[in-house]
Amino acid sequence: MTIFNYIALRNQSEIVNGKIEAENVKLAREAIMAMGLLPTKVFSEESKVSAPKVRLSPLSLQELIDFTGTFKTLIQTGVPIIEGLVFLEKDAVSSRIRLLAREIRKQVIAGSTFADTVAKYQEIFGSIYVGLTKAGEDSGEMEKTLGRLSELLKKQAAIRGRVIGTLIYPCFVIVLAAVVVTVMLMFVFPAFKEMFEQSGAQLPIFTQICIDLGEFLKAYWYLTLITPFLIGALIYTAFKNPTSRKILDEFFLRVPLIGDMLKYANFSNFITVMHVAYEAGIPILDCLHLGNLTVDNGTIKQKMSESINKVQQGVHLSTALRAADIMPGMVLFMIATGEQTGKLGELLKQCVEFLDKKLDDIIDTLTKMIEPFMLIVIGSIVMFLALALYLPLFQSYQLS
Repeated sequence: MTIFNYIALRNQSEIVNGKIEAENVKLAREAIMAMGLLPTKVFSEESKVSAPKVRLSPLSLQELIDFTGTFKTLIQTGVPIIEGLVFLEKDAVSSRIRLLAREIRKQVIAGSTFADTVAKYQEIFGSIYVGLTKAGEDSGEMEKTLGRLSELLKKQAAIRGRVIGTLIYPCFVIVLAAVVVTVMLMFVFPAFKEMFEQSGAQLPIFTQICIDLGEFLKAYWYLTLITPFLIGALIYTAFKNPTSRKILDEFFLRVPLIGDMLKYANFSNFITVMHVAYEAGIPILDCLHLGNLTVDNGTIKQKMSESINKVQQGVHLSTALRAADIMPGMVLFMIATGEQTGKLGELLKQCVEFLDKKLDDIIDTLTKMIEPFMLIVIGSIVMFLALALYLPLFQSYQLS
């Protein structure tokens, strides 16, 4: 007699895994069907083969939110996992979500658990998603875990949106100013050059600079097309290179308000993930490692890694974080209180609310300061161009 593993469907929807003893596969299938189940796969332990991984396109953050939120809703209403995946496969708006749902469905039917299948596509879901899904499946709280993941992804999208939204306005103004100045230098000042020369007076330094730059840009006009791409490539390389990225991370943390915004955005992500993982029953060290995966700033990530090593050596969490000398004192106080009272999960939630409030205040202050700063920058550019254009005219009037 041989022991066979089987995967079967009960009521055409619910997946059932089990083992049965039989002389061969045929008799094993008959025995499974006698139990009122529909076998989809029967195999001995020796012949067990994992389903091959199919390469899939990565999802955007919004697509991942849609996938998780819809799947959570279906599971909470009592829809079996297979039927939920079938729904996503047929009715999801995004084609990439449909392909992902189809592949997960195939592998689940073939014998893999939902968490194991998600783990095969870590490049799509990320380490945090994989870790929390595994914890939720092991604890039998997949519905709650999917809900936590949905809220976590929405939180990360909201933080990213607020930070990007704050930076869009100054970037747009700078690009627009660069375009206007380039047009002025290449077409407006050359038109006045002959008139300026006929006046016979020495041109002001502002005017001479603008005329020289205009002639240079007209002679090498292709630089105006190449330069934006070169600047973009330089910035991309600077952020990808470990040495330059470390310097930039340290520099931005020292910039007033910008540094505070980056700190609180990273701390909010860190504590949020840590709270979600802790509530899912994941050990505190794993919670810290998962939280540190969300930290983008290299300086903060390094200090957090040092704190995690101290916790691993037996140091209290609040003490280890305090030694890093980077996290806000109120957060450290609440974490220490949570450790002493045994309510760390509740206090972590309060830390998230505190950090979100501080981040909102910083972004509001930064937004209010950006507008007058941009006005000063634009005003200075306009004044420079006006002086360069009109000073020679005033000189010619005085000479006449």
